[in-house]
Amino acid sequence: MKKVAFIFPGQGSQAIGMGRDFFENSDIAKEMVKNASERLNIDFEKLLFEENDNLGKTEFTQPAILLVSCIALAVFKEKIDIQPEFVMGHSLGEFSALVAAGAIDYLDAIELVNKRGTFMAEACSGAGAGMMALVGIDDEKVETICEQEREKGLKVWAANYNMDGQLVLAGLKADLESLVDTFKSAGAKRALVLDMSVASHCELLESAVENLKPYLIEFLNDEFLNVVSNVSANIYSTKDEAVDLLSSQLICPVKYKQSIKAFANEIDYFIEFGQGAVLKGLNKKITDKPTLNVSDMKTLNETLEVLND
Repeated sequence: MKKVAFIFPGQGSQAIGMGRDFFENSDIAKEMVKNASERLNIDFEKLLFEENDNLGKTEFTQPAILLVSCIALAVFKEKIDIQPEFVMGHSLGEFSALVAAGAIDYLDAIELVNKRGTFMAEACSGAGAGMMALVGIDDEKVETICEQEREKGLKVWAANYNMDGQLVLAGLKADLESLVDTFKSAGAKRALVLDMSVASHCELLESAVENLKPYLIEFLNDEFLNVVSNVSANIYSTKDEAVDLLSSQLICPVKYKQSIKAFANEIDYFIEFGQGAVLKGLNKKITDKPTLNVSDMKTLNETLEVLND
């Protein structure tokens, strides 16, 4: 049997229509959408499949992405019995990974990330928060500049280590905008302030940490399969570790590329579950290890063909 790792995308992967192919072709998918709608009193059929403004709001985005990832996983597991060596996700995706690890029921996870999104939005409300994507500049240079600027009173932090030469910053939008030319002078090919009102994975979310903790304690199981932490790029498999790491994840950078590099040699394939193939694209730039994906019935069948070969 081939050795695999399950991986899950985070915020930014959302799109109107995501999950529709599963919904139209799978009774499990229909049931999961119905259950999620009842649990949160949100019409997920409308949220996922009809034009709306809510899908861009983090308290709706997060449960929507997690639901579609969990549906992709459930439809996959219906077709093949394969146990991952470990699971991991990018930011929000770590919560989808916890479902795959048996750490939390998918409906509890949907409620949990709805709360997480609400707490993040509240923490950043009126703060002028934002994020910036940098391309073509070394991590060390970025970290040095951020540190120097924080000493001057600016609020800017490294937030997502996506791949070599691609890093996302978080902080106050005005502070990030003021540094565009600084980063370009330091060698960045692009320095783009993103259209976001939440600053993920930085100290601006400090108030969300304590708000989230009780729900982690309530919903998480005591033990589960190996999960790779965004915070440490190491494996954890117990509730106590999860509560600490997932709370810290709100204010610590996502070490995605470090995690992939650390564990790629332990498996034959990564399998990405959920909308699109964002992580598959990143992985091509990080590792030679192939990434399969399950985002609709076509990619499901393609992935099953490779695994059954």
